[in-house]
Amino acid sequence: MLLHHGEDANHLFRENWSVAVHLELQDTYATPEEDEPFRRFLTGEPDDYAWFAGWANVVHAATESGTIIRRVRVVTEPHTDYTRFALAIARLNVAAGEDVRYIPRHTIDPQLLSGDDWWIFDDELVAFSVFTSDGAGAGLATTIDPVIAAHIRSVRDRVWPLGIPYAEYAPITSQQ
Repeated sequence: MLLHHGEDANHLFRENWSVAVHLELQDTYATPEEDEPFRRFLTGEPDDYAWFAGWANVVHAATESGTIIRRVRVVTEPHTDYTRFALAIARLNVAAGEDVRYIPRHTIDPQLLSGDDWWIFDDELVAFSVFTSDGAGAGLATTIDPVIAAHIRSVRDRVWPLGIPYAEYAPITSQQ
């Protein structure tokens, strides 16, 4: 496996892929660039979302060139503060071109999932999310091992159809 971080990891999203799918399993992420926006969210302060522009630009450029970007979030209900934050900003992911879906954790057999967050690009490159001991993102560990890719494809193919599209899930959870 190769470890990619920072701009090197972002470069993966600028490659010529047809489909990139992301599975997120954590209810909380420790992302330093989100610390201040998360604090603002918790206190009800306004946010200009400038911190999100880099990712939005990457997604927009990829989807404008024809790449499909999908994200499935397996979430615990009731939501953690971080999940509520991620749900609130998911509209920015969607506006940039991502298809974001949610699976309530209690509705899925854990054996249908993998133990890690990952991306799969087309059907061949798997990029596992790597975290530090305090939960901060440390990059993506990539492999083209066909056995690993086959396993991740099978997980993707099981979970994607179970995902509730953002436009359906967000209004439901805002009423809870």
